[in-house]
Amino acid sequence: MRPLGTFPLRGVVPYITAWSSETEQHGTLVVRRGRLSYADEHPLDRDRFGILWRRLGVSPGVGKPEYGRVHGLRQRRTMLRVLCQVCGGPADRTCDGVLWLMGRAEYEREPWPAPIESPHPPVCLNCTVQAVRLCPHLRHHYIAVRARRFHLSGVHGALHVAGFPEPRVIDTETLALDDTRTAWLRAGQLIMRLTDYRVVDLHADSERVGPGN
Repeated sequence: MRPLGTFPLRGVVPYITAWSSETEQHGTLVVRRGRLSYADEHPLDRDRFGILWRRLGVSPGVGKPEYGRVHGLRQRRTMLRVLCQVCGGPADRTCDGVLWLMGRAEYEREPWPAPIESPHPPVCLNCTVQAVRLCPHLRHHYIAVRARRFHLSGVHGALHVAGFPEPRVIDTETLALDDTRTAWLRAGQLIMRLTDYRVVDLHADSERVGPGN
């Protein structure tokens, strides 16, 4: 299921949507100290967990929005800072927790309520209400939840092995942050684990958003 932030919304290009100008910057891959590296690696190529990330151009607003394609670095920023995936501002937070929209495939699993593992960043209430009002498809495919406890749990990207003349991709994987194979992953998205959450009525919450917002 696509994240809310990659749906076209009337007059709005969501924050995590990639633009056509934001192409991948192909650095030469090497093996250094037993892990995947760039030949000209600099500190920004790795996150605080020591995981290597895809190099992407950063030029939002240039070219055309590519709905359905997530910009990995902005997805990472929204996860780390708990920001709305649509507007890039603070995600909605109440005493019941932070607001997320989950695809039914993520939510409907046994046993219930199981922890949710999701690559989708949280949302703010205004963006959520407006999106559901504008797009009936979302209303039938998403469930709103508020999470009191959540933490970064994994990373999604391209898994590599050593090769000649450079390491090669063997699969696309979602790995736990403590998985030793992350040393061979070039990441594209962070994964959040929600462990204490409840389903909420988005229409009841929407009373906090005025009709002109």
